[in-house]
Amino acid sequence: MHAVHMMSGRNANLPKTDAGERIYAVGDVHGRYDLLEKLIDEIGRHNRDLSPAKSLHILFLGDLIDRGPDSARVLGFLHDLQRRSNRVLVLQGNHEEAMVQAIDGNLEILQGWLRFGGAETVRSFGLAPPEDGMDLRRYLRELRAAIPSSLVDWVRRLPLTARSGDYFFCHAGIRPGVALRKQVRDDLLWIRDDFLDDPRDHGAVIVHGHSIETNVQFRGNRIGIDTGAYRTGTLTALYLEDDRQELISIDA
Repeated sequence: MHAVHMMSGRNANLPKTDAGERIYAVGDVHGRYDLLEKLIDEIGRHNRDLSPAKSLHILFLGDLIDRGPDSARVLGFLHDLQRRSNRVLVLQGNHEEAMVQAIDGNLEILQGWLRFGGAETVRSFGLAPPEDGMDLRRYLRELRAAIPSSLVDWVRRLPLTARSGDYFFCHAGIRPGVALRKQVRDDLLWIRDDFLDDPRDHGAVIVHGHSIETNVQFRGNRIGIDTGAYRTGTLTALYLEDDRQELISIDA
């Protein structure tokens, strides 16, 4: 494991956080508790090397679960961390939405969720994925027994957005041409190309995950920080304070 600190290298007219606010925005964890633990430690070291901030937040951009091996540990860790500290903010991602809808009884979404990463999550809670032909209503009862309702309720209540100064944080992105206050849930959690390929000013710099890139994407109107932790072994945080931008990456 090694930590990589790298300045973004952007120059004129940098966006700013709210005055006195220090933010560490964390990309999609996807069940990689091993990387999350190391990244939290690295953020702590980075923060201690700076003068105290008036306000400090560690902000998770959603997709805590699925695909990686330790979703249960990731959820439990962040649930407990947020209960102990008002400095921890967690946004919901599309994978959390799918899990909640599946547990709430949507059998079609349950099948889809298990195919695109949910199988690893249920295994992390000690439950095997359903076998072919298994009664999904019976399996749903087993699933509800395996995943603590306190965790599900916490995930259900996670917000979709956060804002600081010139930055707007969400999981997937926003619908270009629509005011930030009028964005809809489906776009905030699921949008991809219509947002990624649009060069216009969105009224804020959108900091997001959801769409995997080998390198963090610094665009004039957005910063994408999903470096594909479950697949690449790299989990990335973006440090923002006033007009400063810095990357903190952990490699397996």
